[in-house]
Amino acid sequence: QVQLVESGGGLVQTGDSLRLSCAASGSTFSSLVMGWFRQAPGKQREFVAAISRTGSSTYYADSVKGRFTISRDNAKNTVSLQMNSLKPEDTALYYCAARSGVLITDAHRWDYWGQGTQVTVSS
Repeated sequence: QVQLVESGGGLVQTGDSLRLSCAASGSTFSSLVMGWFRQAPGKQREFVAAISRTGSSTYYADSVKGRFTISRDNAKNTVSLQMNSLKPEDTALYYCAARSGVLITDAHRWDYWGQGTQVTVSS
């Protein structure tokens, strides 16, 4: 089992930055692909970013490419999402996720989830 705990959400204005963090426990962190997803009210959960086990590969949704950066620290069992130039459409509940397989974007195929942290961007 893997436990994931997110932190760092909040209320910001358009153009501001936020850094989300996710602390993992219960398994060998370096064996897991890590990702961030988000879900806005009335919408399906969508892929935001993912990072490979070593951190050598990253993948982003087109909507956040160039603004968000995912990173991981295998020594501290953490994964982060640096979000810059935030827009109102980035408002959502952000989830940290983990899986044992390859890096994919389909939320239904991720194995472990955190409880989420709210990000609200005001215009």
